[in-house]
Amino acid sequence: MIPNQWYPIAEAKEVRADRPLGLRRLGEEIVLWRDIDGNLVCQGARCPHKGANLGDGRMKGNTLECPYHGFRYGADGVCKAVPALGSDARIPSSLRIPTYPVREKFGLAWMWWGDERPAAELPDVQAPPEVTGNHKLYATKRWTRPVHYTRYIESLLEFYHVTYVHRDHWFNYIDYLLLYGTPSKLGLDGRERYLAATRITNHRVETEDQTIRYSFDHCQEDDPTNSTHYVITFTFPCMVHVQTEQFETTSWLVPVDDGHTEHILRWYEYEQVKPVLRLEFLRRLLPWASLYMEKWVQDPQDVRIMEHQEPKISAGGINKFIPVDEMNAKYLSMRAKLLQDAAGTPAAARPTAPAAGQSPRPAADEEAAGGTEGGTPAGAHTGRRADERAAEEVGERSGKRRAPVAR
Repeated sequence: MIPNQWYPIAEAKEVRADRPLGLRRLGEEIVLWRDIDGNLVCQGARCPHKGANLGDGRMKGNTLECPYHGFRYGADGVCKAVPALGSDARIPSSLRIPTYPVREKFGLAWMWWGDERPAAELPDVQAPPEVTGNHKLYATKRWTRPVHYTRYIESLLEFYHVTYVHRDHWFNYIDYLLLYGTPSKLGLDGRERYLAATRITNHRVETEDQTIRYSFDHCQEDDPTNSTHYVITFTFPCMVHVQTEQFETTSWLVPVDDGHTEHILRWYEYEQVKPVLRLEFLRRLLPWASLYMEKWVQDPQDVRIMEHQEPKISAGGINKFIPVDEMNAKYLSMRAKLLQDAAGTPAAARPTAPAAGQSPRPAADEEAAGGTEGGTPAGAHTGRRADERAAEEVGERSGKRRAPVAR
């Protein structure tokens, strides 16, 4: 995972005032809740007493109550009450949980994963104009898949795989009929046109700060009228926006750990039907239907391929790209640079062997498995070891870990 970034962790509306929301993100267990003023709180979910998950707890006034023994923690992470010791007891200072910076923006809850900084020095949450200036109605849904987020992102940075991956399920015929078929033939030529579109032309990549844009035409070589124009916008650390004549979506591919990714998918209303469906409720139905089709039909087809990719984590030098993979290549090179910048030391200047007094790096197989979480210092991000190894394969390894940040 790339340090010093804001990561979306859930829809903001999922975090209610009457109960906490437990999640696993970025290799660790966290809990989201709201104080009595409605402010969002993000904390480590493990009670330091006996390790119970506070995501299973309750709200008690302006505190979060542990489900095991009723210890209560405030928004600052400090334990406010230990029922077993009585109301006048001195509470040990070690009874506290890490509290992380969190923001609500674009309908999502965002957690800062990086170095400890004063709140005024934290950067803004990043999103391109395609999201910040988008006023269309939309529906949002999220789900978890057993793949590394780099492979998941790669799958959305190009669309010439669709001809080969999304062709056999009976439900795909809805796509053929409505999106690819010609009206003169009542859409019945949709599958034929879909399978014939295999060539990428007019492709162009542009970069700006932490955003990459890729425009291209996905077309039939001998019939230029059978063509779909795509504009794909990627913003670090994990947002992919896809826009075509037929549909528009935004995906956030959020690391759960080294083996799982949370896909938060936003599907915007179809402009084609807007003049017909005047009621807002009806205009949201089609995006919702598209989300369910994506979750249960289209996305699993991609995931079946990704589950069998090797290596599991993508990095520079392990793929043999072709010219139309320019956006994938740019993503990996920029990701490696961000890892290097977060480490604070150029890779060439860092020793390959541990210095005197330092602990050796974990064995390669231990790193690939996600490391030994039980031996990691409190507040450290245990899910990064395999990702760091992937970064080292392109000559860059981030050794910095994030300490808990006071809210």
